[in-house]
Amino acid sequence: MEVRGRKKILDFITSGDAKARKLFPAWLHDAETAEWKTPIDIKRRHATADFLSGNRVVFNIGGNDYRIVAAVDYQRQVVLIRWVGSHRDYDRIDAATI
Repeated sequence: MEVRGRKKILDFITSGDAKARKLFPAWLHDAETAEWKTPIDIKRRHATADFLSGNRVVFNIGGNDYRIVAAVDYQRQVVLIRWVGSHRDYDRIDAATI
């Protein structure tokens, strides 16, 4: 998959804690080497992922300490990062519209 918007992740981990700096690069590597053709492919690797309308996916990172909201274009093999943050901050956004 081509990951677009990775700057959001880099900005978050730069200002985040040491745990975030370890976890997010692993997620990026996993996404970049994946070939997700359907939501089932994502669910196989990320069992706790939640699916929203508009092909949006909420990835739970680090035992649900952090979240990534991404739009996935399965046909073009593109993941567009829409939002990155802590679980607490996630509760303050509308992931379906961000």
